[in-house]
Amino acid sequence: MNALRLIVAVRRGYALALRRPVVVLPASWSKVQCCQQSTQPIPAARLPYIVKVSAGKRYAWCACGHSKKQPFCDGTHRSKAPGISPVAFTPDKDSRVLLCACKQTKNAPYCDGSHFTVIVQDVVKSVKGVFK
Repeated sequence: MNALRLIVAVRRGYALALRRPVVVLPASWSKVQCCQQSTQPIPAARLPYIVKVSAGKRYAWCACGHSKKQPFCDGTHRSKAPGISPVAFTPDKDSRVLLCACKQTKNAPYCDGSHFTVIVQDVVKSVKGVFK
């Protein structure tokens, strides 16, 4: 790798690191569950999304995890998870909010820290896989 490519790669990584925390996870965690139709939501990411929202604007939060426009709904639930509907919400003021990406929150669409449980479950599952 020449020096210019290395500098560009480092800068891109640094810019991404400023936007969201960088967590090194096993390659299997980055794969999205693939199935015809699901009745349970699938995690879109392990950490919440930081999103700037506008007061009075209506948003639709993806509750199924299949949307390509996370954390917002793009209508994919109609074919991949017809039993799971998006959650509509309208913020009271302009602000930055943490929207759940693990889809396990009890305070939808806002993050309540449930992703820590999901991460621990994934770690336990991967550790058990090592000892099989």
